Amino acid sequence: MSDAPPADRESIISQIRADLAPFPGRAALTWRIALLCSLVSATAMLFETPEAAISCYLIIFLMKSDAVINVGTALGLIVLATVIVAVMVVIIQYTVDSPLLRMATIAFASFLFLYIGAASQLGEIGGIIALIIAFVLTLINLVPVGDAVSFGLRYAWYMAAMPMAWMVVFNFVLGLSPVRLLRQTLLIRLNTTADAIASGAPAKYRPLLELLRADNGALEQQAGFVKILAFVSRPAARQISADVRASYRLMLAASALPDTIAEERRTALVSSIRVAASALEAGEAPAKSEPAGSDSDGAEREILMALDIIAGCPEGPVIPAPKPGFFFDDALTNPAYQRFALKTTAAAMICYLVYAGINWQGIHTAMITCYVAALSSTGETVHKLALRITGCLIGAALGVGAILFVIPHIDGIGALMVLVFAGVLVGAWVSTGPERISYGGVQIALAFLLTVLQGFGPSTSLDTAWDRILGILLGNLVVYLIFTRLWPVPVEWTVRNHLAKALTGLSRLAALEPQKRTGAVADAALVEREAGMAAEALDLIPFEPASMRAKPNVEAALRQSREDIAALTRTIYLSRTDMSDVARQLKHVSTTIAGTASSPVAETHGGDDDVRNRLDRIQRAAIV
Repeated sequence: MSDAPPADRESIISQIRADLAPFPGRAALTWRIALLCSLVSATAMLFETPEAAISCYLIIFLMKSDAVINVGTALGLIVLATVIVAVMVVIIQYTVDSPLLRMATIAFASFLFLYIGAASQLGEIGGIIALIIAFVLTLINLVPVGDAVSFGLRYAWYMAAMPMAWMVVFNFVLGLSPVRLLRQTLLIRLNTTADAIASGAPAKYRPLLELLRADNGALEQQAGFVKILAFVSRPAARQISADVRASYRLMLAASALPDTIAEERRTALVSSIRVAASALEAGEAPAKSEPAGSDSDGAEREILMALDIIAGCPEGPVIPAPKPGFFFDDALTNPAYQRFALKTTAAAMICYLVYAGINWQGIHTAMITCYVAALSSTGETVHKLALRITGCLIGAALGVGAILFVIPHIDGIGALMVLVFAGVLVGAWVSTGPERISYGGVQIALAFLLTVLQGFGPSTSLDTAWDRILGILLGNLVVYLIFTRLWPVPVEWTVRNHLAKALTGLSRLAALEPQKRTGAVADAALVEREAGMAAEALDLIPFEPASMRAKPNVEAALRQSREDIAALTRTIYLSRTDMSDVARQLKHVSTTIAGTASSPVAETHGGDDDVRNRLDRIQRAAIV
């Protein structure tokens, strides 16, 4: 019997339903992923390209809604795979006769690219590169020495380049235009904002808060692509960029509206937003809104100003956030990056030694799992492992069911494509959802494909399927043991880093001249995103071993700090008073909360009582 109280169980069920519910664009992306995987699978079968499941994994992992981003990612990975193959020619020639040297090369390359991925903007692509290099070098033992170079390199290049080539062609034909996606996002923001204001408590309206936490920078990047690639005229491209920023200003201002606003003013704001949304949906430019009354507060005026920008009025000066470099500022000083790379490499090497030592190549998925299951903190890793194990069991059940009841009736590639489409459709629906569940969807699809795609045609063998499933579970077990025993990283560390980044952005916002703050949408959005990521990380604390969890008073203080930072974002953004003193204190506490400084808590000066109280709480939490 579960120990969870009924209210908690109901909350969990409600959350799962919400995460699996459809939203605009989800179905479109899901069927595209499934169809592309079926095409990749058919190509692998026809041209006898090994490990079709891994090729499909790249599609599931990398495919996004925007066709331009997909094409750029695919071409970049093809170039990267080609470069890696060229380098591997030299590496294999020097390691083909020495198993010990080959092992050392696998470990070094794995550590290097995992470290670069963890300490830079490369991110999880670093893990993919490490996986490709390590996997190719482990294949040398399986073929005659004379064929090792050509076989292994063809294997790796086909495995990566073929699905990426398909992704390029597919997105040129059936990809979603960034213009269409941006216009859809604009309508979602307007309608959600109207619903939030109509609810009477916009600051607590969850859909609005989730949109505020989304990556507005990615949308601005999309708008930049629209301009660079001339999908629309230059004036239209400038308006699209302005709409992205104005719609975020609209949401931020709406979340700052007091619950006590007069009913007639609330109704007027909702009506203005809905009229603008209706005009945009009809393909027309919205009309300029009525001027704000003299008794309107800053939030109301900002809402009407944002609507005017969407209607085509001048936006005013735009203040971008500082662009981060390729490597993070602490890439060379923070040992967490090296430790992460070392732990992941150790897990992968252990799995390789296990299946190579007992000559059980069928469970080679254990090593693959290590590269795709590891995350920086222990709580994140365990959460991801829970999703992967659950997804693995669901995907394996679908695959075994297909082997027993469907594949015996399949006699051609076309029918196999239909089967792959149906199986991946289930996993892709989950993987296109919130990050809370997306890894589970990737694992559902991967486990299904690893079970069903055996050899170069339909197969009813369960031996290979069980081996691959066992390999996934073994990899998850090894990663869990290493990440919870060797240099475990508590979720609290991740939370503090997100809060520090949010406070740094907030200090830049407060330091601006009052009349320029509305142009600093990028900084306001960055603060909201980092604060949101801190909240998501805090929700992972239950996945940590009890000995690692933050104490209840520390967790409560960090949660309160996140709420205070989000509230201060609205206050500072809308404020028209000098806040240079507040900016200095925010900058100071950003270093304290991250643990890079430990000076005493400074007395708070400047700002109104609400700002001082919130800043005092954040400063106290920084040294808890």
